[in-house]
Amino acid sequence: MPVPESILRFEQVVVTYDGVDVLDNVTFTLTAGETRVILGAAGAGKTVLMKTALGLIHPDQGKVSLFNQEITGLREQELFAIRAQVGMLFQESALFDSMTIAENVAYPLFNQAGSQVSREDALARVESILKDVELEHTLDKFPSELSGGMRRRVGIARANVTNPKLVFYDSPTAGLDPITANNIMSLVIKQRDQRNTTTVIVSHRLQDGAMMANYRFNSKTGKIERQVHTAELDQRTKFMVMQKGRIVFEGTEDELHASRDPYVGKFVLQAKSA
Repeated sequence: MPVPESILRFEQVVVTYDGVDVLDNVTFTLTAGETRVILGAAGAGKTVLMKTALGLIHPDQGKVSLFNQEITGLREQELFAIRAQVGMLFQESALFDSMTIAENVAYPLFNQAGSQVSREDALARVESILKDVELEHTLDKFPSELSGGMRRRVGIARANVTNPKLVFYDSPTAGLDPITANNIMSLVIKQRDQRNTTTVIVSHRLQDGAMMANYRFNSKTGKIERQVHTAELDQRTKFMVMQKGRIVFEGTEDELHASRDPYVGKFVLQAKSA
């Protein structure tokens, strides 16, 4: 079998703030088409890991590679073209208050390196992606006119409008009620499966990861459907648990549930009691 393409690779990465290692010897590889669910309590290093992956933070030690290109020593201008292949949903969506929803979603199309999209093509792509997240009626509205869940959906649209190879979702369900959270995760799954996008979810909720591991979007029915467990399906979604900057677990959902580590087990117990 061919070796899957490497999308993101960390090799013994260390990031230090004020003498404390917020990433401590982090090593892992994310391959094309894979979903990676990163769990951890506040301060575990999850968001720092994402910023390091994008070259927003430079490691003190180790190497980071995106799309098989080492980015560790690249200058900011050299990173623009690489970042153009990555989508990002920030915490709380981070929309521009002064822009309409259409302008927010179109922003990456006009501001990424090498982008040469016409106004007409951009509008068509914005309308299409907003329809995907069931917000086609909000083009001329402003973020303040939308609910928290709707703003999160706009963020999903913006993260995917450029058809990126890799998308990061930073706490996509934080602060949302369970029903809205499930709706958001369904939309994330839909975006992933329509384009076979390599996807990274950062969360403190195992429920988010469980949905990513067990559900797929059926393009024929237009619905999210539960999948039968197979060895191949299990390998498509990997879980990673972080504690104080270190990876303390990496494996499949079944392996996560079987772990005897008390810190890892805390996430499983929280999911069962929710």
